[in-house]
Amino acid sequence: MSKDILNKLAAILEARKSESAESSYVASLYAKPDKMLEKIGEEAVETIIAAKNDDKKEIIYETADLWFHTMVMLAQKGLSPDDVLNELARRFGVSGHDEKASRDK
Repeated sequence: MSKDILNKLAAILEARKSESAESSYVASLYAKPDKMLEKIGEEAVETIIAAKNDDKKEIIYETADLWFHTMVMLAQKGLSPDDVLNELARRFGVSGHDEKASRDK
């Protein structure tokens, strides 16, 4: 179900590209890329605060907002949840230190 909801959301986000900014929150974010990126930053901060407060309900809520806005950005850039999941799969079983070192070269 988890991957299903990501793909369903991705399809909706793709459909919102053809809607007007006045009728769709997502379309309004597509129309203002800087605002879309600011929302990702805002949601990241709110997720951090929820984690610092050790509020599990808020952590889940804010992480959902963060993931949602990140998915809007991915869709705007022509990327999908599968692109990110494939990268995570590629990294699976690789030491975090080794993976980071491979990017620093």
